[in-house]
Amino acid sequence: MTADAGHEARYRAIAADLAAKIRSGHYAPGEALPPQRELSASYGVTLMTLRQALRELSDERLIVQRPGRGTYVAPPHLAYQLGSLRSLADDLREQGHDVRTVVAGRAMRRAPAPIVAELRLRPGDTALRLERVREFAGRAAVHQVSWVRRPVADQIRDRDFTAVSLYTALADAGVAVARASEVVRPGLLGPAAARRLHEPEGSPVLVSTRITYTPDAVPVVSDHATILGTMMEIRTERAATGLSLSWRATS
Repeated sequence: MTADAGHEARYRAIAADLAAKIRSGHYAPGEALPPQRELSASYGVTLMTLRQALRELSDERLIVQRPGRGTYVAPPHLAYQLGSLRSLADDLREQGHDVRTVVAGRAMRRAPAPIVAELRLRPGDTALRLERVREFAGRAAVHQVSWVRRPVADQIRDRDFTAVSLYTALADAGVAVARASEVVRPGLLGPAAARRLHEPEGSPVLVSTRITYTPDAVPVVSDHATILGTMMEIRTERAATGLSLSWRATS
C-alpha cells in the first residue's frame, strides 16, 4: 500500500467510525463532537487526517462545522415526497423522524377571496381554517394553514390533529382523495408565520400551495405551508424511468 493509499484508508476509517456513532445515537443530533485535537489524539492521527474525515462527514450532511464554536451533529434529514397524497407529517414519520404537530388554531371562518377561488366556493361561504406548526429536532420548521370546505369540514373539525393527519381524518370521514396539485416557490417569511416559527421576518422560506381533489374533481382542501429555507431544500433524483422530488433538511 502506498503512503497516499494508507492516508486515505485512515481518514475514511475514522469517518466511517464517527458516522456509525452518529447513526447509532452515541452522538445525538445537535450534540457537539469532542474537540479536534482530542479526536485526533484518540484516533492516533494528525489534525490534517482528522479534518479530512470531518470534511467527508460534512459532505454527507452528518455534521455541521461552526467556525470558532466546534463541530456538531447535524439534524436528521427529512424527505417530503412531493408526489405523495399523504400528509407531510405522515411522510416524515414513515422515515422514522419524530415530528410534533402543534395546533395553533381552528375555526369556521368566511373564506377569503383566494380560498374561494381555490375551493370553488361562493363569496361569503365559510370553511374550516386549520392552523398547525410542525416541529422536528426541537425546532419549529413548518407553518401550515389548511382550509377545508363544507360539509366535510363539519365532520372533521373536532378531530385531534396533534395525533391524526388531515388526510387520515378525511379518510375516516369517508372522503376519497384522488389527486392533488402542488406548487412550491421561494419566498420571504411574513409576520404571522415568523411569530409561529420564531424566526426573523424576511427569512428565506419555501412556500407550498397544495389543492386536494375528490374523484369527481371537487377541491376539498387548500393547504398553504411555509417551510424554513434554512432547514429544508428540494432535491431531485433523476433516472431513466422518471424523476423523483423530495424535501430534505439542510445542515
